[in-house]
Amino acid sequence: MKLLRYGEAGAEKPGMLDAEGRLRDLSDHVGDISGAVLTPEGLSSLSAIDPASLPVVEGAPRIGACVGDIGKMVCVGLNYADHAAEAGMDIPPEPILFFKATSAICGPNDDIRIPRGSEKTDWEVELGIVIGKPASYVDEADAMDHVAGYCIVNDVSERAFQIERAGQWVKGKSADTFGPTGPWMVTADEVADPQALAMWLEVDGHRYQDGSTATMVYGVRHLVSYISQFMSLQPGDIISTGTPPGVGMGQKPPVYLREGQEIACGIEGLGTQRQRTIAWNA
Repeated sequence: MKLLRYGEAGAEKPGMLDAEGRLRDLSDHVGDISGAVLTPEGLSSLSAIDPASLPVVEGAPRIGACVGDIGKMVCVGLNYADHAAEAGMDIPPEPILFFKATSAICGPNDDIRIPRGSEKTDWEVELGIVIGKPASYVDEADAMDHVAGYCIVNDVSERAFQIERAGQWVKGKSADTFGPTGPWMVTADEVADPQALAMWLEVDGHRYQDGSTATMVYGVRHLVSYISQFMSLQPGDIISTGTPPGVGMGQKPPVYLREGQEIACGIEGLGTQRQRTIAWNA
């Protein structure tokens, strides 16, 4: 299944894509794509619904983040061997974890606002893992039982705030609009191998990132297990798993986002995102 949320920000409705790619309304069945809806039992109930029985949503409504009421977004740093090399950094001996504030999460095609004082706003296309079953001290052998599905996350980052301003990375990761998520969540049963997905990102039509989840240092199974040793994971939490090479910081010379640009990114089988960069007060 491909599950999504549509409508004005803060008032999104639950939806499902049918086999022809038409948006169908799920409002008569669930209140949102969140929480218990993402558990194995919740997804099983949705899978029993005939999409043809659902109302077609006409027009082209705004698409929101594919999961609502996200409790936390846990991000993984330097998790692609080729990206670590690009950054001139060693592969970490354990996953590097940081958080992105949930207030940064937005729709996949919403505008990205360049923060005040920013000179180094950057892009990172990433595979997002959506948790569907509570996870605490999970063994790797059982980790995939806790995955509801996958989505695209653009881990937008302000590198000066992240690296040059002292403290934790979260300062450069959490500006409003710095977490485009979606367009939809593809349930785990439709992703044969999350470690074999092509991924890409373009700015103004120039392809900067062209990689694959195959070069992850720590894969989906390991990340779910590892993170669950330090905190419980709840249905609707998202793990953003790191980015392949081609970020702006890694260009020679570095290239950063400015107002009036267009970003497009995608992951095989998970759809595409398109954003426009605007001034903070636009």
